[in-house]
Amino acid sequence: MKHLRTIAVAGLFAATIMPAAADDISGAGATFPYPIYAKWADAYKKETGVGLNYQSIGSGGGIKQIEARTVTFGATDAPLKGEDLDKNGLVQFPMVMGGIVPVVNLDSVKPGDLVIDGPTLAKIFLGEIKTWDDPAIKKLNPNAKLPSTAIAVVHRSDGSGTTFNFAYYLAQVSDEWKSKVGFNTSVEWPVGIGAKGNEGVSNNVGQTKGAIGYVEYAYALQNKLVYTKMINKDGKTVSPTSEAFQAAAANADWNSVPGYGVILANQPGAASWPMTAATFILIPTKPQDPAAATSALKFFAWAYAKGGKMAEELDYVPMPANVVKQIEAMWAKSITGSDGKPLHVTAN
Repeated sequence: MKHLRTIAVAGLFAATIMPAAADDISGAGATFPYPIYAKWADAYKKETGVGLNYQSIGSGGGIKQIEARTVTFGATDAPLKGEDLDKNGLVQFPMVMGGIVPVVNLDSVKPGDLVIDGPTLAKIFLGEIKTWDDPAIKKLNPNAKLPSTAIAVVHRSDGSGTTFNFAYYLAQVSDEWKSKVGFNTSVEWPVGIGAKGNEGVSNNVGQTKGAIGYVEYAYALQNKLVYTKMINKDGKTVSPTSEAFQAAAANADWNSVPGYGVILANQPGAASWPMTAATFILIPTKPQDPAAATSALKFFAWAYAKGGKMAEELDYVPMPANVVKQIEAMWAKSITGSDGKPLHVTAN
């Protein structure tokens, strides 16, 4: 698929989407949305001449950089709490949604061949299920030829919003995980090999027989990794698709949490993918460089208005139009220059 090859090539250049120019928009953070940010950046550059210099360094790094004001915006998949936003003079808003998927490296197993549920996934990442022919996995996959190969767990080594959402989900479905590990952008992993970014986990799983890891769905596709199906909160077996991600997000009450910080993991609904997540932008309420912040808001507004189809092509889910309207109204109210005037003016 052409669009995936294009993003995969961009990903090989790792940290930044394109060389920075003086008028480029600077951002840093989550690797989860990197494929769609790269695709949007390419289209926006062609249309406007303005580039995006985005460092795909993980949510933890993005939070640190925006708090230090070394970039125009930060990006995180682990939403900040209201008090942290206020303390650091930031606003937060969701940019796009997607799915986190378990990925495996087993001979003769194709994407979607295996089914896994949350409790079993938790036991694998706790180190309690050690081989692929474990009875718990065989029970979920009675017709699969499962080898006695040792399971090689691959997890993130950096501060990661993907980890936050993955661990949050495991804490929802496993009391043992909740008490022993919990959830955060970084956790104390009981077992496994650490790798940096969705890119690093993808590469490690792809190169290690018997491996299992967790990545954003676009990374599974672009790296031709074998993803599993999952059993959701309603007990239904579901595949990772944009429809399943949308189903999980359908009932989200974005106004219920400061900074729209809704967590979409383990949502009810027969069609819902259990590890769905939003990715968020962080930007100062009073930017040090108002012109740069204005450029960033123009890019985000363009992405909301024109980037939906591109997002869907990579199996991300665009934000609903009514939520976008609320977000842009919030920009006009909350993000101002030194003169107190809004940096973004909503269309009538």
